[in-house]
Amino acid sequence: MTLDQRRRHDDYSPGNIQPEAIRFVSELTHSTVALVLAGGRGTRLKQLTDWRCKPAVPFGGKFRIIDFTLSNCVNSGIRRIGVATQYKANSLIRHIQRGWSFLDGRFEEFIELLPAQQEAWYSGTADAVFQNLSMLRRHAAKYVLVLAGDHVYKMDYGRMLAFHVASRADLTVGCAEVPLADASAFGVMGIDGNGRVVSFEEKPAQAQPIPGQPERALASMGIYVFNAQFLNEQLIRDAEDPASSHDFGKDVIPYVMSRYGVFAHSLADSCVGTTTSGAPYWRDVGTIDAYWEANMELTRVVPELNLYDSAWPIWTYQEQMPPAKFVFDDDDRRGMALDSMVSGGCVVSGATVRRSLLFTDVRIESRSVVEDSVVLPNVRIGNNVVLKRVVIDRGCEIKDGMEIGVDAEQDRRRFHVTEKGITLVTPDMLGQSIYTAR
Repeated sequence: MTLDQRRRHDDYSPGNIQPEAIRFVSELTHSTVALVLAGGRGTRLKQLTDWRCKPAVPFGGKFRIIDFTLSNCVNSGIRRIGVATQYKANSLIRHIQRGWSFLDGRFEEFIELLPAQQEAWYSGTADAVFQNLSMLRRHAAKYVLVLAGDHVYKMDYGRMLAFHVASRADLTVGCAEVPLADASAFGVMGIDGNGRVVSFEEKPAQAQPIPGQPERALASMGIYVFNAQFLNEQLIRDAEDPASSHDFGKDVIPYVMSRYGVFAHSLADSCVGTTTSGAPYWRDVGTIDAYWEANMELTRVVPELNLYDSAWPIWTYQEQMPPAKFVFDDDDRRGMALDSMVSGGCVVSGATVRRSLLFTDVRIESRSVVEDSVVLPNVRIGNNVVLKRVVIDRGCEIKDGMEIGVDAEQDRRRFHVTEKGITLVTPDMLGQSIYTAR
């Protein structure tokens, strides 16, 4: 099979859906409109989202979190996309305008920005789609792919669409296995032998494990495929229900589950690439610890997430910057980076960087040491600075001689320190301008 093999609608039967890495670009993907829900703050990221929404948070050296969802759409052949924004959306909107304007309306390709209106903020995930039904109707979508814009993963949505049609489903929910201890942060479902959803509980205090796997639970990824007419009917019904909170997980899925065909589609059947353990890669980088860990994974010799896959590129906007530069080779000041990722525009001037990730345009001066750290764009680090296990927000200026990540008690008086000992530093905490921290 070729990479971009076209298949007719009738070819999508369960026997034809194969697990090998083919890309489904077909009538299904061309008749689908994706709606990315990108309005959330992400409060568990603390001050990192004081001035930006979670999907706009930088990730992986030069990307934003939303780039992974949008790249999955484009790589899957879904090029009609709406992005629903709400909280602190300026940097997200600017990023999409600059980096995602290559889609061509002459070929019915687009990314439409769909900000919530001030007089009618989105009250839930279902309400966000309901308020944009006119957009879906205008583009005559046959299928609607509803996506969260705040997870990091690589997934071929074409395979999920094929599964949806083959199962004759009204709604298909993307799911992934998660540790039982983490399941309370997700919608947890139970399925029968045919993959039909028979139970669904949003963020349960005590999640039910997968039968035969007492330490694992089946979690919703916040990815849904709807038949467009079915979605239209259910959102109108939900909007008219005064008792509803207008959320897919809390209201819509529990209602339709026992009345219509609701099926679960496993990420394992449509992921692009796997981790070293063979499991599909999917990260909810919703806490400072999880965010730090996911970025640090990229510095490993064989990272869990493959950013070097030319067959499934992650698209983004990036400034035109010169190559990274390392200067001085004296015994007491040697510019070097070991087991690290260093982005364009960085200058490591007589400093040592170990097991760290430097975003675009970071400058580190002489005799400074940066270890196990994530440094966002446009950061300036002075002379004789020590940084260990920190996340430095965009635009921070770390003065000469500062030590962060060395004395936890001292850090707690100035910065935010997580339970796992990761220190978050923002311009606000340093008494500096927040203008560049977006």
